[in-house]
Amino acid sequence: MGSPALKRAREKMADAGVDEVAIDTFSHYFRLLEHGETGLVPESTIDPVDMPSLSGVEVDSETAAEAIRHTVVIKLNGGLGTSMGMSRAKSLLCVRKGLSFLDIIARQVLHLRAEHDATLPLIFMNSFRTSADTMAALGRYDDLAVDGLPLEFLQNKEPKLHVKDLKPVSWPQDPDLEWCPPGHGDLYTAMRGTGLIDLLIERGFRHVFVSNSDNLGATPDPRVAGWFAGTGAPFAIEAVRRTPSDRKGGHFARRKADGRLVLRETAQTPPDDQDALADLERHRFCSTNNLWFDLAAMKLALDQRQGILGLPLIRNVKTVDPGDASTPKVIQVETAMGAAIEVFEGSQLIEVGRDRFVPVKTTNDLLVLRSDVYDIGQDFVLDQVAAEIPFVDLDTDHYKLVGDFDRHFPEGAPSLAKATSLKVEGDVTFGKGVQVHGDVELDARTADRVPAGTVLQSDE
Repeated sequence: MGSPALKRAREKMADAGVDEVAIDTFSHYFRLLEHGETGLVPESTIDPVDMPSLSGVEVDSETAAEAIRHTVVIKLNGGLGTSMGMSRAKSLLCVRKGLSFLDIIARQVLHLRAEHDATLPLIFMNSFRTSADTMAALGRYDDLAVDGLPLEFLQNKEPKLHVKDLKPVSWPQDPDLEWCPPGHGDLYTAMRGTGLIDLLIERGFRHVFVSNSDNLGATPDPRVAGWFAGTGAPFAIEAVRRTPSDRKGGHFARRKADGRLVLRETAQTPPDDQDALADLERHRFCSTNNLWFDLAAMKLALDQRQGILGLPLIRNVKTVDPGDASTPKVIQVETAMGAAIEVFEGSQLIEVGRDRFVPVKTTNDLLVLRSDVYDIGQDFVLDQVAAEIPFVDLDTDHYKLVGDFDRHFPEGAPSLAKATSLKVEGDVTFGKGVQVHGDVELDARTADRVPAGTVLQSDE
């Protein structure tokens, strides 16, 4: 059973009804922590990596259609958007013309089903916090569920651990804060524990496409599906070129010891290697978190490993209450689903355009998405109509939370189609039909308003 701390953690998870597969997986990582494992990947152990580009791949239409007919779509939908002041599923945020992330995702899939005569099941991995809201919102789509398959399965949860002794945290004032998700690497554990992998194989599906629900660029594109099917690979990830905004994020590399592809996250980078992490010329590619895997290959790997895929540990140090730095420090044991790339021999990477990577992590991203930088066609796929995606930096004191953000744009987002950047310092409310041209900086010492129809442009 292990140490007393592990025994207490296992008992706590069992009492909460956590699946046995998830408890055993958590125990695996707990023992790594006990033995001093940090999950760090030193720069000296990896080399930069290159990859082919989707733009250079030819996939005929029938191959693409056939691949999508054997594909299942899974959307990671466990986030609450707490960093933006939300207390319900982030995917319920209104994005365009009264449509939420969930609305657009559902309509993207329904369109592809009709176009390619494909079953194309859509399944959400929810958390216990997002399940009810999500399922209620999807209730308007009577034809979305596929007979015999669920519309959702739940990700697991695990106890936060005291940094000093690894004992499970007790926080009576808000017991929910005693728990955390195991990172999106829990995808495979949850799919096995719920029996979903076996069910999908029984129904004749071969491939799974997984992406985040807050990335509307991540459509189950038949062309990418055809490319993946044609490789015969067990696992693949879509990558994009890193930009200055990605300097602090993870990247792909190749491990020197065995030549396997690896995904090194920021939390896995030693302090002395932070400069190498930020070097965009050395490590040129980061993950979109759009991944593809072969169901049979995944089942075999999990069966051979008794349900524990063995993804690299991410030791994430937080506070019990993420919003209160004075609360005790805890360890959250996490894994990244993209790290499974190193588990499978023959894994592939493919470079895709930024049109497949449009994540909304902040209200800066939300403003761009709500603006005229993008259009949404009859297929409900985002179409970038602006020449470039502007850089937006809104004052966090006034725009960070969705409620405050909406109050500052009561008539909708300004036009950003001709903008290069927009930086706002202070309390500025935007009227209807405001346009931003070039590089614009606003600095309001007191509350201010941009009148309707104003054209803001750089002083040059």
